[in-house]
Amino acid sequence: MTVTTALAHAEAVALADEQLASWLKQEGFEEPPPDSPAPVGQSAEPAPTAERLRLGERVLLDRDHGPLRGGPGTGRYDRRRLRIPAPHGTQQLTLTVSTASDGPTWVRLEAEAHSTGSGVRTPCRVPVPELARSLLPLLDATDGPAAVHSAPRVITADEVDTLIDELCDPERRLPTVVASVPVNLPVDRWVQDVVSPLCQQLPGLATAYVLDPGARTGFNVALEYHTVYGGAVRTYLPEVDPASRQDSARHPVLARGRIEQDLRRAAGLLAREPRRLAADQPLPPPLAAVPVLRVPPPQLRRTAQQATERAAEHVVEQAVERTIGRAAPYQGADLAALAREEQQDRAEQQARADELERVRHTLRLERREHRERGQGREGRDGRDIREGRLRSGTRALTGRHCVAPGSGSAVGPHSAAQPHDRRGTPETFTELMARLGEFPLVTFTGDQKNALALDELQCAGAGWARLAWDGLTALQEYAEAAVRGAAGGDFKQWCERTPEGCRRFPPRKAVRGESRTVFSHTKWKRERMLPVPECVDSSRRAFMGAHLRIGGGRTAPRLHYLDDCSGSGRIYVGYIGLHLTNTRTN
Repeated sequence: MTVTTALAHAEAVALADEQLASWLKQEGFEEPPPDSPAPVGQSAEPAPTAERLRLGERVLLDRDHGPLRGGPGTGRYDRRRLRIPAPHGTQQLTLTVSTASDGPTWVRLEAEAHSTGSGVRTPCRVPVPELARSLLPLLDATDGPAAVHSAPRVITADEVDTLIDELCDPERRLPTVVASVPVNLPVDRWVQDVVSPLCQQLPGLATAYVLDPGARTGFNVALEYHTVYGGAVRTYLPEVDPASRQDSARHPVLARGRIEQDLRRAAGLLAREPRRLAADQPLPPPLAAVPVLRVPPPQLRRTAQQATERAAEHVVEQAVERTIGRAAPYQGADLAALAREEQQDRAEQQARADELERVRHTLRLERREHRERGQGREGRDGRDIREGRLRSGTRALTGRHCVAPGSGSAVGPHSAAQPHDRRGTPETFTELMARLGEFPLVTFTGDQKNALALDELQCAGAGWARLAWDGLTALQEYAEAAVRGAAGGDFKQWCERTPEGCRRFPPRKAVRGESRTVFSHTKWKRERMLPVPECVDSSRRAFMGAHLRIGGGRTAPRLHYLDDCSGSGRIYVGYIGLHLTNTRTN
């Protein structure tokens, strides 16, 4: 996204930092401390390296500022680069605000996805960042003389001339998407049901308009070689020549039939040309003069918490020095208290882990005593029932549909009711595994033994099974929305903004990916290379770093999955069991 704003440079930077901090807080990350920009008019050279802040696990924020290349007086820039974990790698967001000495303020937002391995082959399109949707109206963003909106705007007959002037303006850089309304259909209904979902991937990349019936006639008369009508949508690239018949071939048309056939695919087709143009178009001079970002060496990096604490300590030092002239005793007592609190937290975590191990040991001893005294008849009956349920569950998993008990209807991807709601939540993993067929878009590809072994911990297993069932239900509902293009992000974002009527899963228990330490450790990464169909990866294995926390403690169970809704249209669960090996397990 590349736009201009009438705001002053410092005001635009402050607004961008505020929105970025708000988004980070909403995502559950640490907020970065305030930046200390260079004074206006300072002619010093730019800092040798950027400031790097660690806002969480695998969450890095780099920020720098300084004069533009070309010497003092040419202008200045501020830049923020954020890296956060994604399901199959790392997502990078770069926000640059640049102002030349004799021009407007330019704002550029780049979103990229970097794969961290070859486990997943399915290509995916980087979604429009929420930061773009929130910044556009606040910045009063413009493209040349025209305003850049985040949603389609209806054009009336009186505004046709203004729209044509905008299309022919030589300063226009962004594509302009113009949608028509079918005859005998209300404009508001067509915009709500078709045009708005169709333009979900366009904010910041193009400006969208909708011609009402009165405007359509005047628009097509004025642009006889560049017409749009009958519910079609046309993308007008820069430098439109209304008098040239040959020029009309440059501006693609998306027919109504193709839109209504598959709205999600049509939205991707409509965004293809604006994305290509945004990536290939040369940068304006103020943005091209921004120097290359230089990252500091590891020993100079600091976390956001350390930066905040250091700034706070500096303020305290100044205040104490003004009053008593000494700050060292205060700092020493404060650091000692923090050290005691951390030691106490580690002791409590170790005590919980020891208690869990004692419970496991006690349960194993009780079962052994029952078998030795010949009182295992009840246990054998229980195992027979469990094996019967498992066999029936296996039949359900291998079939195309799952039939709920007491009903004659099969459960498929488009069933209106969900039979698992009528049967209640499973209390054991044995029952849960037998009922996995009730989730048409969630496929279990792992080993059932790991999940069934959790039933041995009867004191906590029932709660784990219920939480795992809630997670599977939420994954199913998310997949149903994702294949229609209506999920609005990944599964964690779905949990944070669960639609009304859907099963809510705690957002903090939905983890996007594993740490870099786990991914770079050969043995630990191999444990998470779990089975998938050949249509997902030719090796029949994929790295499943995304997981759900279905229990507490350091060795608590996890549910690892692969979100392939953008490819095969399904979610693959490769593992349900105790926590896989990492730096905290023993």
